Amino acid sequence: MEGSFIIRISRTAALVALTCAWLAGAAVAQEREGSSPAAQAEPKARFMTLPAHYSKNTAAPLTPTVTNWTGSLSSGGTSFTMVGTNPQTTNTTTTVTAYLVPIRLIINPTQGGIFDPGHVLSNGRSVTQNVVASPIFNSGIDYVQGGTDLGNTQYVDAFQRASLWGYVQTNTNYHVLLNVVVLPTVTISVPAASGSIGTEFGVRVGLVDINFFDAKWQSIISANGTITPNSFPIALTYDTYLTSGGCCIGGYHSAFGNASAPQTYAHFTYIDKAGVFSQDVSALSHETGEWMDDPFTNNAGCGGLLEVGDPLEGGPNYGGFPYTLNGFTYNLQDMVLLQYFGQSPSTAVNGWYSFQNANLTVCSNGQ
Repeated sequence: MEGSFIIRISRTAALVALTCAWLAGAAVAQEREGSSPAAQAEPKARFMTLPAHYSKNTAAPLTPTVTNWTGSLSSGGTSFTMVGTNPQTTNTTTTVTAYLVPIRLIINPTQGGIFDPGHVLSNGRSVTQNVVASPIFNSGIDYVQGGTDLGNTQYVDAFQRASLWGYVQTNTNYHVLLNVVVLPTVTISVPAASGSIGTEFGVRVGLVDINFFDAKWQSIISANGTITPNSFPIALTYDTYLTSGGCCIGGYHSAFGNASAPQTYAHFTYIDKAGVFSQDVSALSHETGEWMDDPFTNNAGCGGLLEVGDPLEGGPNYGGFPYTLNGFTYNLQDMVLLQYFGQSPSTAVNGWYSFQNANLTVCSNGQ
C-alpha cells in the first residue's frame, strides 16, 4: 500500500471509538428492513461486505494494489484507508481501470433459467451497454448540491469531492475516476444446491448462494491475466439476487490475494424493473462508493465498518435518486459522507452528512 498521511479535517472532533468484529471467512451483512409488521414477510433488501481473504501461499504480484491513502477524521483519531491520493497534499486525478465482467448465469438448462446481461432492454441497449453508459462511468451531469457546484464528473467522484470539500474546493483538480473496460462475458452454471429461480419484489429472478458465487468470481479474476491488483474488477449479473440465509443481496465488495498487494473487487446486480431493490445501477453506485471509501473492508465506522451506502439503503426508493444521462433515467443511491462517521460539525460540502442531505447526525442511522 502507498504512504500513510494524517488528514486533519477537524481540530475539535474525534472519531467515535469503534471496533470491527467478525468470524473468519464469514460474511458481514448490513441490512435495512421496513418497519411495518408486513415487512417481516417480505424479502430483505440488503448488501453485504465479505471480509478480505489473504493467503500466505499467494505470490506477491508484479503490480501494486489500487492507489490509496490513509488519514483520520482528527489528529490521533481512528484511521481509514481510501482509494485515490491524499486530498490535503495532492491536486491530481487518480484514474482506476474498472474491468466490468458480465456474468451469464445458467440456473437450469432451459431458456427460462438463463440470466444474461446481454439481454436487450427497451431502450435498445443491452444491460451491459446501459451500465457502461451510466453516470458511474460517464461524466455529463453537473452535480450542484445545495448550490455548491462539485463539477461535471462521475457520480461517485462527485460524492467523494463532496466529502473532501474542505480540501478539493482549493485543490480543484482532485478526482478519483473510473475508466471502464468491458471484458468478455463469462458463463457460470449453478447447481441445484447453490441456486434456484423465484419471484422477489414482483420480479422473476435467479437466486444464487453468495459463497458459491464469490468462489467462482475470485477464480475468474485469478485466471484473467488482464486483471491486476491496481484495477477494480466488477461482476455484473442480471435479474439475479445473491442469497445468504435468505434473499436478497444486491451486491458486495471485498479483497483477496497477497496481503502486500490485495486485489479489490465487487459484484452488483441489475434488476430490470423500476422502483424495486437494485434497479438499474443503484447497487453499482452503492458498491462503488463503498469500495472507494473502504477498499480493503477494514475501515472502522459507527460500531462496525465504514460502509457509506448501508445507512441509507432503506430509504424511499431504496435510497435512490433519479439522474438522466444518455437518454436513460438511472437511480443512484444516496450515501453518507465521511464526516457521518465521527465529526461534528461536518466539514463536508455545505456541512452535510450525506450527498443528498439526508436528515442525519453522526452515526444516527447506524453503519
